[in-house]
Amino acid sequence: MTPFFSIIVPCCDVAPYLRECLDSVVKQPFSDWECLLGVEESKDNTEEIAREYAAKDPRFKVFTGPRTGSCSASRNTGIDMATGEYIIFLDGDDTIVEGSLQRLHDKISARSGADLYPCAIQVHNDMSGKDEELRDNYPPDFNGEVDGPEATLITYRTHDTPCPMLQLSVFRRRFLSDNNLRCVLGLRRQDSEFSPKALYLATRVIPLHEPFYIYRVQAASVSSSARGHGYFHGDWSVILKSLFAFHANVARKNGFDKRIAACWARHWIGLLLFLWFSPDNIKSIPRSRRIETLKAIFSDGFSDISALLPSASPSKRIAARLTMVFVRHPALRLTIELLFRIYFRTSNLRNSK
Repeated sequence: MTPFFSIIVPCCDVAPYLRECLDSVVKQPFSDWECLLGVEESKDNTEEIAREYAAKDPRFKVFTGPRTGSCSASRNTGIDMATGEYIIFLDGDDTIVEGSLQRLHDKISARSGADLYPCAIQVHNDMSGKDEELRDNYPPDFNGEVDGPEATLITYRTHDTPCPMLQLSVFRRRFLSDNNLRCVLGLRRQDSEFSPKALYLATRVIPLHEPFYIYRVQAASVSSSARGHGYFHGDWSVILKSLFAFHANVARKNGFDKRIAACWARHWIGLLLFLWFSPDNIKSIPRSRRIETLKAIFSDGFSDISALLPSASPSKRIAARLTMVFVRHPALRLTIELLFRIYFRTSNLRNSK
């Protein structure tokens, strides 16, 4: 019998948290679920704990893989294995709020068939022991239904980003399969590449505002343990290359809403300029590393970013073209870095007024 939910849990070196995570699932009054535990090679007894739960409850299924430093492989395999109608992504060091699966089931059943059901998550800081914020990408009084492009615009207007956390939404499994939506292997910031594409491609998006997920910020996590400005630089080169190509593809289709391009241009080109040319990053990240990762973004040429530039502000268009010159002409790189110092100083002055 097909379960209502497939819960996909990547697990690697999460032994101190995994029992709490899986207990939060198994103790739910709502029982129509399967839980797919993707265990990567760990330095602790993560796999032993996962198999302990699977031995006691057949709804838990364990699959293993080599250590990758990323949740992507486990999430992708979980999507392929899932048989549930809807998919929830749960990290092995996080938990689900007591009783929330029943509430999600009831709300989804009342308005079934949407591709995405954005919810809310509680952020808990392990280092301070406090709940820090409740994240919901939609205004609390919004109870309507929108398509993906409109959901993108609402998310951007609400939080200045078109990139909701992956764990924030419940996904219809067929939607992910039909659109071949998968996480990029090895990527540590999967949300930034996966979520904007999934959100845009959704036909129906119904925000539920249900605070079902408790997201744990802890010192050993990938994001919390990052060291230095360039820690995720290689990841961002993969992300931006993918997103520029995604825009170039969907923008060619009839009915494309140019407001979406303006939103993406502001955010994605802004990230490119900041991560590669802000004064702190020029100082902290060796030029050779920045050139290497820029060349990775533009390994197929500049046509994808050029397709997005008409939707950018005049200053971002000029700055993006300077980036192209920086890649093409080694002799001008120092001059361009000096121009970017002026660009960011001017931007800061403008924003402070």
